[in-house]
Amino acid sequence: MIAGSLVFFAPNFRDKYFKLVLVFAGSYLFSITILHIIPELFDSTYSSSSMGLYILIGFLFQQILEYLSSGIEHGHIHHHHGSGKGGVMTVMIGLFIHAFLEGTLLSHGSLMEGVVEEVAHGHSENTILAGIIMHKGPAAFALAAVLSSELSKKWTLILLTLFALASPLGMFSSAFLFQQGVLEKEGIGVLYGLVAGGFLHISTTIFFESSPQHKLQTSKLLVSFFAAALAIASEYLL
Repeated sequence: MIAGSLVFFAPNFRDKYFKLVLVFAGSYLFSITILHIIPELFDSTYSSSSMGLYILIGFLFQQILEYLSSGIEHGHIHHHHGSGKGGVMTVMIGLFIHAFLEGTLLSHGSLMEGVVEEVAHGHSENTILAGIIMHKGPAAFALAAVLSSELSKKWTLILLTLFALASPLGMFSSAFLFQQGVLEKEGIGVLYGLVAGGFLHISTTIFFESSPQHKLQTSKLLVSFFAAALAIASEYLL
């Protein structure tokens, strides 16, 4: 909500600095996916021989969601979306599904009883939460920029609130369904695999789009290294 609301106070943001924020978020998200989420998925009590397939499906499914959302989840800002309210609703559907699925990962601490990794890494929930917040901040800013170009400030804030609630709803829903026996461990594994694949798609897309001409940019390189180092420190040192 805070990141999205900044659109009303800083409408003429510097594109250069926004891209650096995206690169930082993408690097951190990619790093925790590789260092923590994927190893934990294969080592957990709800893992299966098909976990790699779920991750791949999540990667491909995220590409479908991006056709709906126009790539807002990795910072695309189209001030002239040109599709009116129908286009805005399509964007919201894509973003809501994406954010809802990500939120399911936030409930993993309460659903992973008996997993050795959780004992050794009690901070894992905060690490993943930090990654999702870093990713959601720029996405919320981009979403608010698109919404404000098509809708009133009132409706922009209403839809921004809906987007902000999507991940918490995913968290509570997955935990509730698991506790009620509706979702078995296999189902939780499928959800988490899909999310991990989505993370890989988003973070790698950010990297590729940050240097379209494949030119070395020192600032982006340093930012990505710093974010990766922060992820390593949070996983192994903190």
